[in-house]
Amino acid sequence: MDTMRDRFIAITSQLLAEEPRLAVVLADISADGFAPARRAHPDRVINVGIREQLLIGAGAGMALTGMRPIVHTFASFLVERPFEQVKLDFGHQGVGGILVSAGGSYDWPAGGFTHMAPGDVALLDTLDGWTVHVPGHPDEAEALLREAVDGDDRVYVRLSLQANRQARPLGRTTGSTGATGFSVVREGRGGTVVAVGPMLDNVLAATEGLDVNVLYATTVRPFDGAGLRRATGAGPGADVVIVEPYLAGTSTAAANEALMELPHRVLGLGVGRAELRRYGQMEEHLAAHGLDARGLRERITGFLRG
Repeated sequence: MDTMRDRFIAITSQLLAEEPRLAVVLADISADGFAPARRAHPDRVINVGIREQLLIGAGAGMALTGMRPIVHTFASFLVERPFEQVKLDFGHQGVGGILVSAGGSYDWPAGGFTHMAPGDVALLDTLDGWTVHVPGHPDEAEALLREAVDGDDRVYVRLSLQANRQARPLGRTTGSTGATGFSVVREGRGGTVVAVGPMLDNVLAATEGLDVNVLYATTVRPFDGAGLRRATGAGPGADVVIVEPYLAGTSTAAANEALMELPHRVLGLGVGRAELRRYGQMEEHLAAHGLDARGLRERITGFLRG
């Protein structure tokens, strides 16, 4: 299976030939992969070098001219380092664009904490009007990217080397927007577990044999509150666990708001705040944060028994 980043490069290179207003802005990362596209479209594939603030500013400037920019680098350099430019150049100026990150929370541990971004979604959550996609498979990444290219809004697509074994159909919420919502993967009566993006396989393994609902989310903003309420049913209360591949608790406020009229408990699982300085491998980070199947099983069952 190709990686999400490989698929992103291939599909975006194809879309550049089909969509004359599409542009790609790079900061060295993935420049080799986009080299053929840059030769074919030198005015619409721009590499600004390791200048992340300029990366965002150039993309927003293109949007001001009516273009649809895709801005790409590692998550830590796309959201965290140039956050002021994301806030002002896109948000304050009221223009749209697509931020596509690579690296996830700890895809390349040897790169150190400078190349880790577990807080990216929480940081974007402080801004208004961003759609946030967290695909769990290259096929899902492709579908979400194609959808984003057709729009004019502000979209963040978070890519990772971690992926589920198979793609899932994108869930759809009801209503005029057609926004991506949560899909039901498993039904049960003993609580609801929301698995975000590449967390699904570990969540399914962790909840094997448990009488719980499992929902799958590839889009976390806007948060599918209506889907969560449907899954919790008409009982007197609700127990919800949200498993996210980034900062633990990022979506607990959104879940609490969705369930505010119902007695409920919410447990947010994800990457802890403590920095792990012995960088190891991605699988070791998953285990250290309790996001492998064994760790999730212990924490989910402990919460639901409480």
